[in-house]
Amino acid sequence: MSKLLHLLPLHLLIVESPYYEDITNELIKGAVDALEKAGATYDRISVPGAFEIPAAIRFAADAAQNSNDAAGRKNYDGYVALGCVIRGETSHYDYVCGETARGLQELAIKDRLAIGYGVLTVENRDQAWARASVDKGNKGGFVTEVALRMIELKQKFGLIE
Repeated sequence: MSKLLHLLPLHLLIVESPYYEDITNELIKGAVDALEKAGATYDRISVPGAFEIPAAIRFAADAAQNSNDAAGRKNYDGYVALGCVIRGETSHYDYVCGETARGLQELAIKDRLAIGYGVLTVENRDQAWARASVDKGNKGGFVTEVALRMIELKQKFGLIE
């Protein structure tokens, strides 16, 4: 991340869906650790479910374009989407997983947002814990590092002022 020094401290938004609160809290633990190691600051917001994460990121990006905060920061440098969807007995799982991924990918491509995609889509709680646990998969930390790397790429291609 040395190429990002002139941007420090980076400021990211963590958008979390606490539907499975214990799993999401573990993802957040990994994300916050990665942000602190990178010297980044962050805000956190919570949404009702994974389906709402892309809209919340869009709202934040739009609001940042329209006003400055007290520190004069115009925008979040990147976003971290965290949550968990566990397959149930109906097709609702497929719609939530697919549309959440599609919405985040659309924001990344069309709006050039740096997003770490950390919405676990699993069959059961054991699979979720294997991925979320900071001692095992640490997906919260991993996807935060992805967001940081995407910010670096935006800078490399001249998309960050």
